[in-house]
Amino acid sequence: MEILGVDIGGSGIKGAPVDVEKGEFAQERLRLATPEGAAPREVARLVAEIVTHFGWKGPVGVTFPGVVTDGVVRTAVNLGEAWVDLAARDLFAETAGVPVTLLNDADAAGVAEMTFGVGRGRKGTVLMLTLGTGVGTALFVDGRLVPNTELGHIEIRGKDAERRASAHAREVHEWDWQDWAKRLGEYMHRIEDLLWPSLIILGGGVSKKADRFLPYLKEVRTPVVAAELHNDAGIIGAAMAAVPGKEPV
Repeated sequence: MEILGVDIGGSGIKGAPVDVEKGEFAQERLRLATPEGAAPREVARLVAEIVTHFGWKGPVGVTFPGVVTDGVVRTAVNLGEAWVDLAARDLFAETAGVPVTLLNDADAAGVAEMTFGVGRGRKGTVLMLTLGTGVGTALFVDGRLVPNTELGHIEIRGKDAERRASAHAREVHEWDWQDWAKRLGEYMHRIEDLLWPSLIILGGGVSKKADRFLPYLKEVRTPVVAAELHNDAGIIGAAMAAVPGKEPV
């Protein structure tokens, strides 16, 4: 079965049809730049453009970088206040003309990674961190998702953690891999004190370069591994969430 997945991020909006039984793209993905200001109707227009590009007529899964409950956005730290309390699922569905399932982006990536990636079959408490424009978190207990955790926004040294630990922060401040790993490790140590996970999975595009920073995370007590699906996980997880008859996240 193929389902179209769309992953909305702070810098790009990506989509592709996904073979949800294999966890693989069925066609090459399309990436569009997230418009400056990320106005809801502009983002919805680009989601519709991806739907049109693939000639898609069926259900579509869409991720959003913030808390989503019953299709309504509750937080949008990296996309702006215009999204807060917006019925974004309805907006996307109306604009694209297709049924839409909307969920948190890190949750989508985590579900994909736990099903088809390095987390498959893992029991206990597993935490996935998606490192990109911000820091997304997906928490699993014996394989079951605890939705809409926002642990990327805990306070570290008086600041939102993602301002120190995100991949974007590394680029903005021009930290080398070792300097950034020190800040990321401090954040992860705080998370360990709160959750005591049995495994931490690092996802997002930066996971492709894990060999450059994983060796510097020596103070982290939990086993840490790079995601296998890298930056494709959000699209795959979005598609999985939109399978007809599937229990909503």
